[in-house]
Amino acid sequence: MTTALIYLVVMVAVAAVVFLLASAVFGRGEELAPLPPGASPTRLPPTDLTGSDVRTVRFQQALRGYRMSEVDWVLDRVADELDQLRERISELEGELAETRAGREG
Repeated sequence: MTTALIYLVVMVAVAAVVFLLASAVFGRGEELAPLPPGASPTRLPPTDLTGSDVRTVRFQQALRGYRMSEVDWVLDRVADELDQLRERISELEGELAETRAGREG
C-alpha cells in the first residue's frame, strides 16, 4: 500500500515539474500582453472611414464573445459614414442631372 502511495506522490511531483517547465518555456501562447481592464483595442479615425479601417477593427474579447458596446459603437459609426456617403452621392447625382439638363436646354 505504501509503495502505491509513493508511486502516486512521485507521479504528481513529476507532472508538476513537467507542467512548470513547459509553462516557463512556452508561456501562455499569447503574442501580446493582455489589455488592462477597461482598455479597448477598438480604434477608428474620427471621419472618412475607409475599407481598411473597418477591416482592421479589433474588439476586446469578453466572457461570451466581444464587448457589445464596442461592436455597437463601430456599427453605428460605419452606418453613419455610409449614410453620409449615400447622401453625398445623391447630391452629386442631382447636380450632374441639373448640369446635363442645362446643356441640353
